[in-house]
Amino acid sequence: MTRCDWAENANELMTHYHDYEWGVSTTDERETFELMTLEMMQAGLSWQTVLNKRANFKAAFADFDVEKVARFDADNVARLTNNAGIIRNRLKIKDTIHNAQQLVDWHAAGKTMNAYLWSFVDNQPVVTRYSSAAEVPAQTPLSQKVSKALKKAGFKFVGPTIVQSWLEALGILDDHLAKCTVNHLSK
Repeated sequence: MTRCDWAENANELMTHYHDYEWGVSTTDERETFELMTLEMMQAGLSWQTVLNKRANFKAAFADFDVEKVARFDADNVARLTNNAGIIRNRLKIKDTIHNAQQLVDWHAAGKTMNAYLWSFVDNQPVVTRYSSAAEVPAQTPLSQKVSKALKKAGFKFVGPTIVQSWLEALGILDDHLAKCTVNHLSK
């Protein structure tokens, strides 16, 4: 089996993520919030670092239950910034809580993040097969458009590079290399 360059010769967590999650379409709102948070946390760091701490993130952020995270207060922020098992960036933590609060408001209004994101691509994943990792863009016109719209809607820490990675993680953008032979039909 041949994988995308970043997953070749990787550790088990990275290989599993590539083979069963990355690029696999999802409409699960909890999973979407989890991946949004993890992509935010990854900014400036390696994805391997985030995957290594993923279980700790799940425990620290109430299994990414949006309703619970939205109720986090200053004591929770202090607890999280002192948790050596996660990335302890105060701004990223506060923006995760803020984004959960935004999502709670959306849910109360009958909106979901998944329906919103998928509407940008008419509910069809955008499949691109690049010849090399060097060809894969850090951001695209789509991620720039989505980033701008999310910021306008009140979300934080959603720049176009983070959004690009997030859309790939959600399977909205399926950017595997042409040589990749992994079947991404199920998790």
